[in-house]
Amino acid sequence: MYMTIMLSIAALIIAVAFAILVIYLAKTLKATERTLDNVANTLEGLEEQMKGITTETTALLQQTNRLADDINSKSEKLNGLFDGVKGIGETVKDFNESLTTISNKIVKDAGKDTDKASQAVKWGLAIFDIVRRNKK
Repeated sequence: MYMTIMLSIAALIIAVAFAILVIYLAKTLKATERTLDNVANTLEGLEEQMKGITTETTALLQQTNRLADDINSKSEKLNGLFDGVKGIGETVKDFNESLTTISNKIVKDAGKDTDKASQAVKWGLAIFDIVRRNKK
């Protein structure tokens, strides 16, 4: 009989311990459920925000691509302009070289014919004097 009472008390203690364990386990599961619900709500909100960000990012990317195309187009036009300016620069350089060559030739020829040039100037002045005297 003593044994039976001891077994009954042990069974009662086990039953109470099991009941307490079940109660705390239920509370833990309820708290976990609330946490998971909050996480689910947060993820839904995040998903909506990501849709908005994705839409804005797509629009921004399209605008950036259009801007890049516009810049490339204008850059190609400027390349043509720079090629034209380069051609003008080469033409001016060639013209300057031609003028230098002509100038050098005139100086060289003038050095050779100094006497003839001085006589031509004297004759020109003499003719100018005669014409002026005739007018008076």
